[in-house]
Amino acid sequence: MEFSIATLLSHLNSDKLVAGKILERKLGCETESAIQTLQIALDILERIGILEKDRGKYRRVQDESLVEAKLRCSSKGFCFAIQNDEDAEDIYVRESRLSNAWNGDRVLVRVVKEGSRRRSPEGSVELILERANPSVLAQVKQREENPDYYAVPLDDRLLFELQLQDETEKLKNALDHLVHVSVLRYPLGNNPPIGQVSRILGSDAEAAADTDIVCCKHDLPQVFAPEILASIESLPSGINQDQLKQRQDFRDLVTFALTDGSLPFIQNAFTLEKADSGNWQVGIHIVDVEQFVPPDSPLDQVAQQRGTAIYLGEKILPLFPDSFTSHFALMMGEDRLAISVLLELDSAGKMVEFAIRPSLICLDTQLSYEEVQQFLSDDEESSPPEELKAVVERLNTMLLSLSPLVKTQRIERGSFDLQSKSHSSYIDDGRIGAILLSSQVPVRALLAEVSILAGKAIADHLTALGVPGIYCGQPQPDWEELEDLLKLTNNLGLEVSLRADEEVVPNDFYNLTQAFSTCDASPILHYLLQQTLRPVKYNSHPVFHFGLAYRDGYTHCLAPAQRYTDLLVQRVLKKVLFEGRDRRTKQAKTGVDLGSSLCHDKINWNVLPPEQQEKWEDEFHRLISHLNDREKLADDAEKDLEGLKKAEKMKERTGQVFRGLITGVQSYGFFVEIEDLLVEGLVHVSSLKDDWYEYRARHSCLVGRKNRVAYRLGGQVEVQVKSVDYYRQQIDLATVGGGSSATNEDWEED
Repeated sequence: MEFSIATLLSHLNSDKLVAGKILERKLGCETESAIQTLQIALDILERIGILEKDRGKYRRVQDESLVEAKLRCSSKGFCFAIQNDEDAEDIYVRESRLSNAWNGDRVLVRVVKEGSRRRSPEGSVELILERANPSVLAQVKQREENPDYYAVPLDDRLLFELQLQDETEKLKNALDHLVHVSVLRYPLGNNPPIGQVSRILGSDAEAAADTDIVCCKHDLPQVFAPEILASIESLPSGINQDQLKQRQDFRDLVTFALTDGSLPFIQNAFTLEKADSGNWQVGIHIVDVEQFVPPDSPLDQVAQQRGTAIYLGEKILPLFPDSFTSHFALMMGEDRLAISVLLELDSAGKMVEFAIRPSLICLDTQLSYEEVQQFLSDDEESSPPEELKAVVERLNTMLLSLSPLVKTQRIERGSFDLQSKSHSSYIDDGRIGAILLSSQVPVRALLAEVSILAGKAIADHLTALGVPGIYCGQPQPDWEELEDLLKLTNNLGLEVSLRADEEVVPNDFYNLTQAFSTCDASPILHYLLQQTLRPVKYNSHPVFHFGLAYRDGYTHCLAPAQRYTDLLVQRVLKKVLFEGRDRRTKQAKTGVDLGSSLCHDKINWNVLPPEQQEKWEDEFHRLISHLNDREKLADDAEKDLEGLKKAEKMKERTGQVFRGLITGVQSYGFFVEIEDLLVEGLVHVSSLKDDWYEYRARHSCLVGRKNRVAYRLGGQVEVQVKSVDYYRQQIDLATVGGGSSATNEDWEED
């Protein structure tokens, strides 16, 4: 198994010595070649002072002058090392001190010059921990004076050329074409990197398929190795009696699933019953995927490596092979193992208590969102057939009675909704971190209201029992990210203000969305507000979740077939429910119900064995960074595809005129969001040929010296699509009409 220096170092710290044999096992080094590679890496790290060796065991050398960071480079050659700690300063790295590191690489940086109030600290790359570019998108070129072929990366932040090692005939066919190049050797000293053309994508970016561009650009795996597919054939089929001994049988409950058809499988089902207390009991049933994915098995390793499924339009890069889904996917009339979260809600939609049970379920009904919407409408012609009336009655209660009550509870604690034309691929908050309201599929948001409660219940349970877990959080947005949007909002005549000396809270977003609803530009404002949300991140302890306004813990748990995090949470829950200690000592006559929230204030002992607890704590702490990186990669890829599709759409409309809203003003021009399409383009100041325009930062506008026309933030303009750079997703616009008269204040000096 291949490993990076970053992965190797993640298994070592300065407090504990680790034997080489243990590192071999943890890194999956099974062959002589892999073991030899590991030993070479250990020897080099010891020689350069990163590790020290004591009686055949290794530990990290504590060196506070070395900082772990990720490189973010510019096309001009300089880079910044971005530290893992969000509050830490970025470190400036000159091109001469990069030590052949590339944009995106994870590195160890030594600070060589302390920063000041106006200048960032400077650093030098001491060690490349992990390469971010095992392949690149490039164009094949040939110099006139040299017969050799080379590849020029399309990403202008990658400041190198690759020598190509391919057959001459293949390179002739690829000359000036867009290609996907695998890196065979990274640069060594003054020796350039060497690459090999793995695929010719097209004559240029526009001739290539957009999904191919995204997959190659982000180095996304599109197939599974033969050994992974072979391991699925040996998995047991059916349910044996031993698996049922500790499971609760829910097959007699009316069980239904809702789907939009975007996934090839169903992994969640719902039930709704009256509890003995008179409250409602909502059952959220999650298929037991973990049953077929033992720790460290080939399927577990590939799922861990991928981290998450990625959704590229109609193309899905799944967490598991399609052939695996038949083992767990819910199908009507077939028994399935599940983990069931039973939520008891009172008449106000507040969660009174909950229980988590290993279960056996059977899906009775599967409905599309459109069918549900039709059945829940007041149209008499849309009444359900007799066999569906029991399900529709429960759906009516859950979605039209309970969900609005649950939403009220969420809004009261400070959360908010966002209007959006797009939708999440998950029934929880997904990668957005907030509930998206769509006029096209309103059922999805209603379902999300109760689904998110399952993540909250499980997070509370893991915390109360003191067992390892992975929690989902979202930091509050940066004030700077919101500042321009607030100016835009105020320029549109919407009176919403936030105090710059206070942190942004979820209720501020609620106030903004309420103000947006009164404005014609509401879709644009919601879209821009969504862009200010920071990425959802995983942590090994409970953290604040901005979008859902949860301050004391929340986790993702509903998608074990889509996210590795959810699979790990399911693994911990099953360990607790099947093998956890339910009493303090063996002599105690009675124990507590480890699956019920009623046990939370009764436990004062270790539920899991200390060795298991320690193993998972170490493993989860190590995996957090990797899982967050994979989520960010998926988010970047999905947004990249969306950007390419928008660029393609605008390329076809070159020369057409659209109405738009000015959403940003800089000295070099202003940005316009085209209202109907939610596509942003730039009107460069050089295209404003009717006058000389000056930038007024205080009033966020460009003002003509002679004609006194102002292009200001929030202004309406008519623009023509001038040109489109498809690969870089840059749209150049030219004004056709609009602008406003400059005021005397606009002429004040900044």
